[in-house]
Amino acid sequence: MVGIGVLCLVPIIIDLIYLEFNAPYYLIPSLMSIILGLICIMLLEGRNIKKMRLKHAMIVSTLSWLWAGLVCGLILYFITGISFIDALFESVSALTGSGITIYPDVESLPHSVLFFRGFQQWIGGLGIIVMIISVLTKSSAASSKLYRSEAREDRIKPSTKATIKQTLKIYSIFTVFGIVLYCLAGMPLFDSICNTFSIISTGGMSVKNANMGYYQSDIIYFITIILMILGATSFLVHYNLIKTRGRSLIRDMQFKVMICLIAAASLLIYFTSYIVPMDNLFVVVSAITTTGASIQSSTVMGGWPPFTIFILIVLMLMGGSNGSTVGAIKLMRIIAFFKGIYRNLREIWSPAGSVVHVHHEGKKLSDDVVEQSGNYITIYLLFILITWSLLCLYGHDTFDSLFFAVSMQGNVGLEIGQISQALEWPLKVVGIFNMLTGRLEIYPVLITLRAFFEIFKR
Repeated sequence: MVGIGVLCLVPIIIDLIYLEFNAPYYLIPSLMSIILGLICIMLLEGRNIKKMRLKHAMIVSTLSWLWAGLVCGLILYFITGISFIDALFESVSALTGSGITIYPDVESLPHSVLFFRGFQQWIGGLGIIVMIISVLTKSSAASSKLYRSEAREDRIKPSTKATIKQTLKIYSIFTVFGIVLYCLAGMPLFDSICNTFSIISTGGMSVKNANMGYYQSDIIYFITIILMILGATSFLVHYNLIKTRGRSLIRDMQFKVMICLIAAASLLIYFTSYIVPMDNLFVVVSAITTTGASIQSSTVMGGWPPFTIFILIVLMLMGGSNGSTVGAIKLMRIIAFFKGIYRNLREIWSPAGSVVHVHHEGKKLSDDVVEQSGNYITIYLLFILITWSLLCLYGHDTFDSLFFAVSMQGNVGLEIGQISQALEWPLKVVGIFNMLTGRLEIYPVLITLRAFFEIFKR
């Protein structure tokens, strides 16, 4: 709560630069969060956190993301005057990197709000808990469990604290790299900062109504594609890049699969549609990296051939690498799932009593990993099915609704048609749930709901 309050004070700098006089609206919710956090610290002083288990860390993580959404939503509610549900939806969309916006005209928003949306995406891309642990806490078993609670397993260094510091360092270097490249390509400094925050975090919210299509520049599109791929690649691979002289990229199965899927999908769309090659490549990369940035408007995309839309849905379901900023199912689970099917087929084909093993990057893939991947994919698709049915129940187009449900659950942000501008408030609540479960990978949210159910049952 203290960390979230401090982070929400940062946009005041932009507010003062542009003399927009919205500083009190940032200050009040931020101070409320900081003061309540300090009160909790005093009340809970002396409690032993060494007994924290993974389920407790998951509950803390879920409540932290909810609290961040509420505080950031309050700020948007006070400054822009939209309803609180709309403000909460917008803030959760930004924090989870979903990139779906409620605002019909983002260019009319104050500079500080545009920066705030980009900053939320940048924080959420790495993870609220991860970002706060890097500054406010010491390395411990509790911080390790909190790190895992945000769906992060890869370790760059032996200690959690050292891993987070290296991850933040890599993330910051890529952010500066993106800002510089955008400026050199002719993008204004403010736009460069906000768009880099949005793209490197695979968030996708832009400061322009036309998203990246506003700039009408192939150089800017190409820079955006590079940043999206960087954001969708594991931080562990990035860390080993220099040490292995680039071999870590070539050896990484997830990266190779992602590039192959981008190439295959782009070629399929090229030969089966009339879409301009740059538009084709850009939207394919945007879909598989779950960024949601776009060149063409959602209405134009809605007129694309059904087979093209189908390919985009498949890519949005898959996502990029584990240990990156992407949403969706993630390629590691897809790879493990299909290797599990292959193993089952080989077991049936092999002589009775044969033991068949499958390997990933030279290591044996355990039965637990394959089973967990299958379970997660099943729950993930079930959530999409429920959301899709609710969108259809409210009268939205069937095909558009499927695309939008996949986009929300995968934290993508692409859409065909204008569903986000016509969502009824119950569907916005469902969307908030989808975006949170997508970002936290379902289990932490379900564990939290179970905890509250147990409390009320008693």
